Amino acid sequence: MTDHHRPTKTATNAHAPRLSAFWIALATVCAAYVLLLLAMLAADAMFALLPGGQADAANGPGPLSAALADPNIRHSLHLTLVSCTISSLLSLMVATPIGYLLSRGSFPGKRLVDAVMDIPIVLPPLVVGLSLLVLMQWFPPPLRDAVVYQTPAVILAQFVVASAFAIRVMRGAFDQTDHRQEEVARSLGASRSQAFGWVVLPQVRGAMLTAGLLAWARAMGEFGPLLVFAGATRGKTEVLSTTVFLELSVGNLRGAVAVSLLMIAASVLMLTLARLVGDRAA
Repeated sequence: MTDHHRPTKTATNAHAPRLSAFWIALATVCAAYVLLLLAMLAADAMFALLPGGQADAANGPGPLSAALADPNIRHSLHLTLVSCTISSLLSLMVATPIGYLLSRGSFPGKRLVDAVMDIPIVLPPLVVGLSLLVLMQWFPPPLRDAVVYQTPAVILAQFVVASAFAIRVMRGAFDQTDHRQEEVARSLGASRSQAFGWVVLPQVRGAMLTAGLLAWARAMGEFGPLLVFAGATRGKTEVLSTTVFLELSVGNLRGAVAVSLLMIAASVLMLTLARLVGDRAA
């Protein structure tokens, strides 16, 4: 090899400082964003938990204890747990077949159907709630009265948005599964549904759990669709996200921050579980 073709240390070193500067710039941007998020969470925790956060905090129960002692907030917490669990299960029941269809199926208009699935993600939340409200005007009055501004409206609004996220997770999981095992099962006489149930589903169990957890966390954070479609009636359709709004509207900043901490803790728990399940399934 001549000197002309041999890589030289000078050429290699010429890229090193530029590469380091590139990664340092990326790390700086990442660190700034992470610090912003952590500072927001720390500020909420200090405001709600430290006695010095409010002048009267030392003389009464802590904001978190006071929030949990409020019957309205306890009802909100209970409805949040129930509605998010139901809506996430429903989302998973819809996301699994749709994800498989979009991953394996080939049909006219597939790209359009795929794009439609993202509508709840890109639409403004208030528009989702307003669209549900207008849609229900076409249903018989008894059914409409049983849903709108009632508990089913809470579940339906959460389901519409959470399902879009669950579908994306499930489609990605089906895309990554090995098609050959499914084809082998079919070559041995299994029907399409049998191959789906016996071969494909066991491979995406971790993804199904991840999709369910993400759908649960997303359902808990919904606010706009709930406010328009279900309302924020205390003791009836109030969930944690609307509790924050109601507490702020009456000037109870401590209560709003305390409820926000509950939502943050639940979200972090769900996202951590989803990440752990996803890593084990990978």
